[in-house]
Amino acid sequence: MKRLMKTSAAFLVSLWLGHSQANDVEAGAIEMKVYKSETCGCCIHWMDHLETNNFATTAYHPRDLGGLKGALGISPAMQSCHTGMVDDQYVFEGHVPAKHIKAFLANPPKGAIGLSVPGMPVGSPGMEVGERFDPYTVVQINADGSTTTFAQVNSPADQY
Repeated sequence: MKRLMKTSAAFLVSLWLGHSQANDVEAGAIEMKVYKSETCGCCIHWMDHLETNNFATTAYHPRDLGGLKGALGISPAMQSCHTGMVDDQYVFEGHVPAKHIKAFLANPPKGAIGLSVPGMPVGSPGMEVGERFDPYTVVQINADGSTTTFAQVNSPADQY
């Protein structure tokens, strides 16, 4: 199943973008493609959070971002403003903390395609507004369309 998902995701991404882009990556960094609107500032702040935590990010601006999300198996209820992708296989939707992405990648749950932080919770990585913080849930997205709680983030400290 993993191989099929990887091939399918890579194929879908290539259809939307029509090309691939090589990137110099720091040794040991996790490479992530980030699909976002060209004008979204919080997406850039989330990418900065990732880069601070040993990710190498590359931004792409597909014409049909919503269509790409749907094709990758991200239901409208799980969507946010940007989609990260690792190994053309796993999706990370919205302001998912690097800590939880690393935990997921270290031991991917069977049947999971990735994680989501639906919406744009204030205080999540990239959505910082002073000292404000709204607790939120990191949701595991499964290939069969089901979801489950991956982590509960009740304080800023839970993100790092």
